[in-house]
Amino acid sequence: MYAVVEIAGQQFRVNPSEKLYVPRLEGAVDTIVKFDKVLLLAGDTGVRVGNPTVKGSTVEAKVLEHVKDDKVIVFKKKRRKGYRVKRGHRQQYTQIEIMSIN
Repeated sequence: MYAVVEIAGQQFRVNPSEKLYVPRLEGAVDTIVKFDKVLLLAGDTGVRVGNPTVKGSTVEAKVLEHVKDDKVIVFKKKRRKGYRVKRGHRQQYTQIEIMSIN
């Protein structure tokens, strides 16, 4: 059984007991979060496609930890003008574990 869920504006294909990284969520560690925007639900009975979402289906996940991705260096330069800017960025993610697909 699997589902396609929209989490923080991005679509993820999830299976029960699967761990994945999603854009940072507001939930504290070890809390259960529910996602209502289930776009597709597939199982033993077949595939149900939502219009735009599957009615009455939810995905429950447990927040495991909040982490940061590796640093990305953004370097801008215009030659012969003396313009140089160096900036770094670290994207924040939340690791979740899918508990159940209802």
